[in-house]
Amino acid sequence: MRVTIPVDEAQADAHLPGVKPDGSGVGVNYADQIVKPFKQTLPDGRKMLLKRRGLKLTLAIGDKQGEAILRRLDHGPDVKVIFRKALEEASRNAGAAVVFEPGAIHIDVAE
Repeated sequence: MRVTIPVDEAQADAHLPGVKPDGSGVGVNYADQIVKPFKQTLPDGRKMLLKRRGLKLTLAIGDKQGEAILRRLDHGPDVKVIFRKALEEASRNAGAAVVFEPGAIHIDVAE
């Protein structure tokens, strides 16, 4: 099953480190803007939630969880790439796949 999460890129881009000060170096303010719409109930009744604590992203889909760390040294310096790589890893660890396109993030969830 594919779940589509709408992304307001203009609002998220307003929180990029060059526009709004961010002391983390990995764009936690940007990540927080993308994380908000992930809290959903899937059509089959499972809950999906993406949360950030410090530099760690945790994606929960039903009873499965995947974690990843926002890594500047491995994927930086572009904070968008850092976030995408972390979300890909968290999705893979939760048994899902992620596809990015302008204005949306698609999560392919195993049924």
